[in-house]
Amino acid sequence: MASNNNSGSNRAEVPQAREALNRFKMEVANEIGVPLKQGYNGDLTSKQNGSVGGEMVKRMIRRQEEQMAGQSSQQ
Repeated sequence: MASNNNSGSNRAEVPQAREALNRFKMEVANEIGVPLKQGYNGDLTSKQNGSVGGEMVKRMIRRQEEQMAGQSSQQ
């Protein structure tokens, strides 16, 4: 079994993607009305912060599903 050394840290699996992920996070927060800002966001509720992460995951899954569906129809 593969070992996962992530230990709950908040690091990008692909470090070069960090800036793109940060832009994506800010875009999602803006679209769903969460006043996320660069830096400290401890004044936001867990629900607000969680809604941003949850929406990011939904969108990433949707994009991946669309990409996979497109690839399977082209084969």
